[in-house]
Amino acid sequence: MHGIPTLGELDRDGALQEAAEKAGVTRSQLLRRSAFVGGGLIVGGLPVAFSVAQGASKGDIDILNYALTLEYLEAAFYKEANEKGALRGQLARFAEIVGEHEQAHVDALKETLGGKAVKTPRFDFKGTTESEDTFAQTAKVLEDTGVEAYQGAAGDIKSEAVLKAALSIHPVEARHAAWIASIMSKGSASPNPAPDAFNPAKDMAAILAAVSGTGFIVTEQGSSAAGAVSGTPNVAG
Repeated sequence: MHGIPTLGELDRDGALQEAAEKAGVTRSQLLRRSAFVGGGLIVGGLPVAFSVAQGASKGDIDILNYALTLEYLEAAFYKEANEKGALRGQLARFAEIVGEHEQAHVDALKETLGGKAVKTPRFDFKGTTESEDTFAQTAKVLEDTGVEAYQGAAGDIKSEAVLKAALSIHPVEARHAAWIASIMSKGSASPNPAPDAFNPAKDMAAILAAVSGTGFIVTEQGSSAAGAVSGTPNVAG
């Protein structure tokens, strides 16, 4: 069997269809939904059902912009690392693949937010992309921060669709964090890829303080790094 299996191939005993019928979903609806997922039909990088900024509360829009700014940060970091050419082997592969993921997150969130999306900040990564050691250490911090940010914001999201969109990104960030930790763990005194049974969450204030502290976000005169991340200044359109 090549490629993604069809619904029929997955549901040989009819169990999925039976469960769907009990939930009031017809076979044609189930087939359409499976085509959206299995066939890769997406809008702006997020599954069709998740592309829903229209009607979202102001709080949810703020959270989406908060997520977008963190994704801007990560995407720009990996883009610069790839362009510098200092990475080799596993780190180079990690930066290329994760960079594509983070840019996809940016594109999806921007399309979802439309004219409510914050503009891309300016960044200064202070030479951290110019060597493998500093790149790996910084990538680990950024990915851990992304995981904690999505986890911490989840409880404040009001819209079910926005929550599902956030939860579609959160596990990918967790995989990134585990991947870079695994690469680093091959050296001495490096982090354990899975050090704890439970993962801490951080609220927006804690994440803003951490990101501001890096100095990576270079804001326009009169704007604060925390303001840029929270999505209050520089709103497009």
